[in-house]
Amino acid sequence: METPTARWRRLLPRTRGRWAAAGAALAVLVGGGTWTAVADDGSPAVQREDRTLRPGGVEIDTSYFTAGGSGKRPAVLIGHGFGGSKNDVRAQAEKLAADGYAVLTWSARGFGKSGGAISLNDPEAEVKDVSGLIDWLAERPEVQLDAEGDPRVGLTGASYGGAVSLLAAGYDERVDAIAPVITYWNLADALFPDGVFKKLWAGIFVTSGGGCEKFEKRLCEMYERVAVSGKPDPAAIELLTERSPSAVADRIKVPSLILQGQSDSLFPLVQADAMQKAISANGAPVSVDWISGGHDGGDNETPRVEGRVGAWFDRYLKEEAGTDTGPAFRVTRTGGIDSTDGAALRRGASSDTYPGLRSGGREIALDEGTKTFRNPAGSAPPAISAVPGLGGGISQLSSLGVGLSLDFPGQFGRFDSAPLDTSVRVTGTPTVRVTVKATEGRDAVLFGKVYDVSPDGRQQRLPAQLVAPYRIAPDQQGKPVELALPAVDHEFDAGHRMRLVLSATDLGYASPAEPATYAVTLDGPLTVPTAPAVRTAAATLPWWTWGLPAAALVIAAVLLLTARRRTATPAPDPALTDVPLQITGLSKKYAKSVDRYAVRELSFRVEKGQVLGLLGPNGAGKTTTLRMLMGLITPDEGEIRVFGQAIRPGAPVLSRVGAFVEGAGFLPHLSGRANLDLYWQATGRPAEDAHIDEALEIAGLGDALARAVRTYSQGMRQRLAIAQAMLGMPDLLILDEPTNGLDPPQIREMRDVMIRYAAGGRTVIVSSHLLSEVEQSCTHLVVMDRGRLVQAGPVAEITGSGDMILVTTAEEVSEPLAEKVAALPGVGSAVRTDDGRGLLVRLDGATTSRLVADLVRLDVPVTGVGPHRRLEDAFLTLISGGAA
Repeated sequence: METPTARWRRLLPRTRGRWAAAGAALAVLVGGGTWTAVADDGSPAVQREDRTLRPGGVEIDTSYFTAGGSGKRPAVLIGHGFGGSKNDVRAQAEKLAADGYAVLTWSARGFGKSGGAISLNDPEAEVKDVSGLIDWLAERPEVQLDAEGDPRVGLTGASYGGAVSLLAAGYDERVDAIAPVITYWNLADALFPDGVFKKLWAGIFVTSGGGCEKFEKRLCEMYERVAVSGKPDPAAIELLTERSPSAVADRIKVPSLILQGQSDSLFPLVQADAMQKAISANGAPVSVDWISGGHDGGDNETPRVEGRVGAWFDRYLKEEAGTDTGPAFRVTRTGGIDSTDGAALRRGASSDTYPGLRSGGREIALDEGTKTFRNPAGSAPPAISAVPGLGGGISQLSSLGVGLSLDFPGQFGRFDSAPLDTSVRVTGTPTVRVTVKATEGRDAVLFGKVYDVSPDGRQQRLPAQLVAPYRIAPDQQGKPVELALPAVDHEFDAGHRMRLVLSATDLGYASPAEPATYAVTLDGPLTVPTAPAVRTAAATLPWWTWGLPAAALVIAAVLLLTARRRTATPAPDPALTDVPLQITGLSKKYAKSVDRYAVRELSFRVEKGQVLGLLGPNGAGKTTTLRMLMGLITPDEGEIRVFGQAIRPGAPVLSRVGAFVEGAGFLPHLSGRANLDLYWQATGRPAEDAHIDEALEIAGLGDALARAVRTYSQGMRQRLAIAQAMLGMPDLLILDEPTNGLDPPQIREMRDVMIRYAAGGRTVIVSSHLLSEVEQSCTHLVVMDRGRLVQAGPVAEITGSGDMILVTTAEEVSEPLAEKVAALPGVGSAVRTDDGRGLLVRLDGATTSRLVADLVRLDVPVTGVGPHRRLEDAFLTLISGGAA
């Protein structure tokens, strides 16, 4: 029987990849160690091999994941997002490997440990590298082949990695299935929509890439040229278009799962719409999924997304015909708050066919007349919609009834509808026809948006915080033009109004610096798509419709048969009022597992003023513990108390907890102080509660606060992120890998920040892999392994034993003298201390008294001798002991 893959190849012949026939030379430069990671659901152990390859003449850092058995298996390549590395996708790679795939991840050119310049997925650079990696997979004995040199292979990845998945499918005929996530179809359209420069996102691109000098020279020159002029030129548009998947639209003929973010002002839904139209026109199966999050933050639904990607590959790579790959179209809908745990309520809506962006148009009459407004000189102050780079899902708040957009008087025209008779669910792109005129024959640059206005008119919210830019040239003015507004999925309630606003400015875009007056007249109604074929999944019935009749029986059964603990929040414990954290008997099982634990019977206590280091190898349970501590997940057993209050999702005491997650986003054009002010305003809490000056004093940024963040070093950005976590001066501060990416001086500065914060009587918990740094900055340690506590206590207590001796001296020890000590009988090694005024001596049979006698004989000016063990030594000893 003909397989699905073979059938697609027969029906849809593809142009052979330009490098597949010749093949790229792959040179293995470094073979890294192999390690084992146990999958969460009891799957076979996953093996990883790190290698440096040269698929296109540039060193590319890769990791290869396999698990169990000797049979042939399909392969999957996973790309990472812009500014990241292969490490960002390791968890997904391990899961796919445990599910029976050979998985290869890599750091793209210019990122991680890979060489080369960033070329924005140039077909002759990054895309060529992918074809070389496919060549390498074809040589692996465990990888399933469709023909000689042709492995069964799929590609997935988010953003930058999603785009290279599409490009690889267009340039290399060996690709069998793809699943791009929140990515672009045409990068020129994404960064220069309708000829308007998306300046903030472009600046974030360059900054997150490491600066203009990290890019290919042509790209750097193009960016600087457009950033100065504020308007893309034809050469810039051509350069980005030729590196976009749209350039090979007719060649992408493989099953494609397209997952795009609704909260995404960088790559909006129109990009996914263009993908779907082009790929389905080639005859390939295509499914589209609008997820809740995106580049502007929010919930990216990672477990669900990765599950659907896995099912897609099971169907089209493993050729499991019975696999449910999901509907042709799905959208996640958000609305309201779950009163039990404070989480946003989400449900899926779906259709058996993709509706496009203009299905089921309904006309909404708006105010008539001409609106006149001005573009101010320098286009400042600008209106605010989305705030690129500000994490935390600000755009998600619009679905919860919170409006954060801002239009300045005199800079916009608005057109309102009458109150809606019934609710209207808009799914797609609203459109409107207008006539625009600008003074003095100038281009008119406008930004269109549709607000949801409350019945009393006091509140307006902008769905997903999205706007659409338009450049209307003089030859288009004075006659009707159709404006396509941002594609959204949003329900306007009965009694609400729709408000069309056309603004002259927007924070995220470049507007003309010259002042101008615009006159806008409507030429018809607002047409909104309703996508009638898309049906929302039925909501769970309210509990009282089925729960009351059985309540007495259930309660009786629980009391009589199980005597399980109460689920109500326990009363505060007065004895722990001044204790920042006490964890007692904490346990959490892995999903779908009966007896495997992420955390098991964990107990420890943290006092005021401590800097606690949370240590453990990968899989030790550190992240699960921190997530339970922050109320993000619920333990199966045991309890967590913060200042005597039991932790539950949304517990009020969590307001006394601050957290820093690696990779905080900032607006590069704003100063450090302005970024913090904007962040605190977004929380809705009173300004006087921020204690910004105190946080900044501890962070120690000094005069740099007045400078634009784009001028900051990595260390300054990290300190600013710490200051952001310290806003409100939380009594318990949790820091996850705060020193990642810092050089030694910056790490020392970060250490001082943590110590100063705790010195005021507050408490810091830091999770880090830099053992030497933990040893110097932390007062106490908690060491975990395989979900259990291995040891807890003061750093000095944990490191103060072993066979390592510290010898201090009255003067600096020369290297020849250290070598003489190392050669003594019974001495394993002798290394000078960092300041040179001492030796770290590892005994290998000799006693301490014998060592002292030998040192005196060698005329070593000894001032002290005592036991010494580095935290690294202690950590490895503890972990190896726990594993035995």
